[in-house]
Amino acid sequence: MTNNFFIIDSINRPVIKSDWTLFEVAHNLRRPNPFNSGSHPSEAVMSERVLIDGYNRRVDYLRMSVTDRCDFRCVYCMAEDMQFLPRQRVLTLEEIYQLAQGFVALGTRKIRLTGGEPLIRPGVVGLCKQIAALPGLRELCLTTNGSQLVKLASPLFDAGVKRLNVSLDSLDAERFKQMTRTGDLGQVIDGIDAARAAGFTRTKLNCVVMQGRNDHEINDLVQFAIERDLDISFIEEMPLGIISEHSRAESFFSSTQVREKIAERYTLIDSAESTQGPSRYWRLSEAPHIRLGFISPHSHNFCGTCNRVRLTVEGRLLLCLGNEHSVDLKAVLRAHPGQPERLEKAIIEAMKLKPYRHNFEVNDDVQVVRFMNMTGG
Repeated sequence: MTNNFFIIDSINRPVIKSDWTLFEVAHNLRRPNPFNSGSHPSEAVMSERVLIDGYNRRVDYLRMSVTDRCDFRCVYCMAEDMQFLPRQRVLTLEEIYQLAQGFVALGTRKIRLTGGEPLIRPGVVGLCKQIAALPGLRELCLTTNGSQLVKLASPLFDAGVKRLNVSLDSLDAERFKQMTRTGDLGQVIDGIDAARAAGFTRTKLNCVVMQGRNDHEINDLVQFAIERDLDISFIEEMPLGIISEHSRAESFFSSTQVREKIAERYTLIDSAESTQGPSRYWRLSEAPHIRLGFISPHSHNFCGTCNRVRLTVEGRLLLCLGNEHSVDLKAVLRAHPGQPERLEKAIIEAMKLKPYRHNFEVNDDVQVVRFMNMTGG
C-alpha cells in the first residue's frame, strides 16, 4: 500500500518532460474519445512508446475485466454464493475505453477482455468496436464461457474482435454442470460452432484440469478440438480465493501429467510459437493444424518472460496475477478528468511495482484472497 500512495502522490505533481524521457518516442499524440461526438479513432497518431518494468521486460499485453459477474459458478473460479460488486464501484464503459486508450498510447499491442463473463455486460459489443479501432492495437481478443456466443459471435466478429478463448472443462453434460454449477454444455458447444460460422479462426479452448474430476477427458477434449479446428490450452488450477468445494492440493494435475496422457494417443511436437500469452505450445503429428497449449503457473511458471498486466473492473491495475501489487487507476481517472497525461504517468510509475514472479504452491493455503472473477480471467 505504501507504494500505491507514493505513486498517487507523484501523479498529483506537475508532469514534466523528463518523466517520459525513456518511454516516449512520439510526443505529440492526439487522443480522441469515440464516446464523444465529433471524434474518430483514425485521427490519432500511432504511439511508439513502450512500457518497461524493473526487470527490463516489455509490457505490451493488457487483460481488462469488464465485469466481475458471471452466469456460471465454476468450482475453481469462485464460491457458490458470491457477492458481486455494487454497480457504482465498477468502471463505466467510457472509463474502460479511456484506460484502453491510455495503454495503447504507451505501447500496448494486445488487449484481452475478460470477466467474470464479459458478454453479459450490456454494451460490450460497442466497447469492443471502439477498442478494436484504436490505432496501434494489433489484436483485441476476448475470453468467454461461451454461453452468449450463439447470439453475439457475429456482432463480435463484425466489431473487430480477432480471437476468442472459450472455457470448456468437460464434454459430459452432467460433469460440466457439476463443474460450472449452472452451465449448459449444449449451449456452449452451440456457441463454439456459432463462432466458427461467424468467421472466427484460431479459437482456443481453455480447460482447467482437475485430478479425479476431468483428467480422464483430456484426449476426448483434444479430439473435440481436432474435429472443430480449435486450439486448446490445458491449465493448472490457480490458488486464487478461498474455496471449500474441493482440496486444491488433491485436485492438482500438472502440465507434465497432461502431456503424458496425450502421448498415450498422439505424438507431441514441441513448438516455439507464441500468442503473447502464458501458453507454451505443442503440435500433434496426427493433427498439425491445431495447437496445444500448456499454462503451468505451478510446475513451469512463465514469470521470466511476463509481458502482461491486468485491470480489474474496479479499476485496479494488477501487476501480477499471484501478488497484490496494484494501483488504483480509477481514482486517477476520476481525480483528473480530461487529463490523459496523468493516467499515462500513473501507468508508467506502476511498472516499478511489477514483481519478478509469483510464488504459487501446490497446497490448500490461500496465497491470494481475490477470486479469479475479481482478477479478470
